[in-house]
Amino acid sequence: MSNTLSIGVIGLGAMGMGMAQSLRRAGHVVNVFDVRAEVAQKFAAEGGVACASLADIAKASDVLVSVVVNAAQTESVLMGDGTAQSGCIHHLKPGSVFVMCSTVDPAFSVGLEKTLNAKGLLYIDAPISGGAAKAASGQMTMMTAGSPEAYAKAEPFLNAMAAKVYKLGDSAGAGSKVKIINQLLAGVHIAAAAEAMALGLREGVDPNALYEVITHSAGNSWMFENRMAHVLAADYTPLSAVDIFVKDLGLVLDMARASKFPLPLSSTAHQMFMQASTAGFAKEDDSAVIKIFPGIELPKAK
Repeated sequence: MSNTLSIGVIGLGAMGMGMAQSLRRAGHVVNVFDVRAEVAQKFAAEGGVACASLADIAKASDVLVSVVVNAAQTESVLMGDGTAQSGCIHHLKPGSVFVMCSTVDPAFSVGLEKTLNAKGLLYIDAPISGGAAKAASGQMTMMTAGSPEAYAKAEPFLNAMAAKVYKLGDSAGAGSKVKIINQLLAGVHIAAAAEAMALGLREGVDPNALYEVITHSAGNSWMFENRMAHVLAADYTPLSAVDIFVKDLGLVLDMARASKFPLPLSSTAHQMFMQASTAGFAKEDDSAVIKIFPGIELPKAK
């Protein structure tokens, strides 16, 4: 079926670019759109089609993958900027599939499905995880929920972008809930990793030796191994920024608050990222949360 359907990707950031490249590598002609026209043109120069507007990519795509930052940007992609019919929802063909990959409040995703269904459009709630490297290699994880009809059209493309495509329900919401729980763990693990490394520095432990020992011991986590490597290299280039976890842990707490469910560790981690953000590290790599700890000397770039 994928041979007769066209695919589009909106948002060529760290994840979206890798996803578009994976689709192209799988043999698909990929329509792309990004607000940075030069990024879309660069992708197209290596094979693909750069679309000049949201309307153009919506008209050209049977399956449209949105890889933008948050709910507000997702809504803007669909509904437009306030000018007449500038959003994708006005130009997608009936039966087209909109695949939403942002981390959002599950209630927002449920509402999006209703809005699209009312227009004769299909929807897959499909937040993603794995980072830029796994997106580029087609090895990321997708946490999805959608109707059988939506999967029938989109599944070949999903499989081209991800090593694991989890089907978590036949209607929107389940994918976003699982992603938010993943973000709970990711945020808490980064905060804990930073706290541990900061204590080691405070106590005069060689940070490289500490990293070597922990990454081969029971206290290790994927986030410690990945993010503390950034700290050791003094490289805070934002692969995932501090403010991403201000947002995502905020969503975690919002979801739990709605059902009066206590999340003490998430609350503390959220405050740590908030402190890092207001201290001036908002746009740095999320490992920069370690900079909130006083009385330590962080490793310097070599």
